[in-house]
Amino acid sequence: MNKFSFFKRPYFLLFPIFGMGVFILLYILAALVYPGGSWSILSQHGFSFWNNYLCDLLDFYAVNGEINTARILARTGLFVLCISLIILWYHLPRLFIYKSVNLIIMKICGILALITILFLAIGTHDLIVRIAGVLGVIAFITLFVELFKNSFYKLAAFGIFCLIIFLINYYIYETGSYLIALPVIQKFTFLAYILWFGFLDIALYQSVNSNNKHGHE
Repeated sequence: MNKFSFFKRPYFLLFPIFGMGVFILLYILAALVYPGGSWSILSQHGFSFWNNYLCDLLDFYAVNGEINTARILARTGLFVLCISLIILWYHLPRLFIYKSVNLIIMKICGILALITILFLAIGTHDLIVRIAGVLGVIAFITLFVELFKNSFYKLAAFGIFCLIIFLINYYIYETGSYLIALPVIQKFTFLAYILWFGFLDIALYQSVNSNNKHGHE
């Protein structure tokens, strides 16, 4: 048996869902051990759902100046998430019957965006967000085109909704308008994307598994 055959089996395509679950668990644990401080309340104790950004968990120092004991958990969670989504994005063209240059652009930009996000913990947050954001938007738009072409209308609509709330996040971040609401909007956006990626992964698994079964008939 080929030692790489496991990675070619359809159920391996469900690994991204497992990875996203691990990410959520590790981020919850990181939030529980976060020392404290937010950009609105420096003396705040612990992590606040309402005031802290998810990126606060990645920094070497907490906002209150203490060593951030949550960073290892958060960085591990981010790494697992990005690797999981790279696997999803690598295989995502298999969801579609007809191959095109558009799928190649989608795959490359999606993977590059996720690799870029891995550098969030090194302290160049704004630059990383902008680069990953541009690559991500290209990957999403090309994906939407393919989803519509292949009649995945619900997945396309949900993805467009996710892109809209991402752009709202970016607008607030760049302009400072309604900045007090951004920590909560950011978490809602993350949850929406996790759900969308999960639905994409299930659709991919079902499509590949179905094609494999038909191929053996």
